[in-house]
Amino acid sequence: MGRFTDKWTGTKHPRTGTPRQPAPELRVALLALNGPRVRFAVREGTAKENADLVAEFELPALEVTLKTRMRLNPEAYEVRVLEERWEPTADSARRQYGRGPADKVYRQWETTPGSGGHGQKAETSRFGSHEMRARLQRVVLDAGWTWRGTLLKF
Repeated sequence: MGRFTDKWTGTKHPRTGTPRQPAPELRVALLALNGPRVRFAVREGTAKENADLVAEFELPALEVTLKTRMRLNPEAYEVRVLEERWEPTADSARRQYGRGPADKVYRQWETTPGSGGHGQKAETSRFGSHEMRARLQRVVLDAGWTWRGTLLKF
């Protein structure tokens, strides 16, 4: 049954034969993702978040927050993951909460004056939720660990 639900939860398994790294090395590798070329931050989780590590991306202009909470399970060589997002509703009246792996692209636009008095829209910022997930997954899978997505219990 486990492999059947993997698609819904976003669970990924490492390639057969990939050597397994110890948990401290995986933790260091995930924290090492931070840098000027990465638009999200990986940090230690808090007790309130109930996570070992948290990856977070915010786009304040669009009121979007993406958060991936990760718990390392060294006995099973898996990282339990809960992906969460807060984004405006269709009418932008409030923010809605969602969880689970959803590939969404968030774009920010700017209107500039164009020729003939018509405004032109130009994209100023773009971020896809898959960008953050793909980098995190690559580190976990390359370490020989399973990326175990979860929807309900974390």
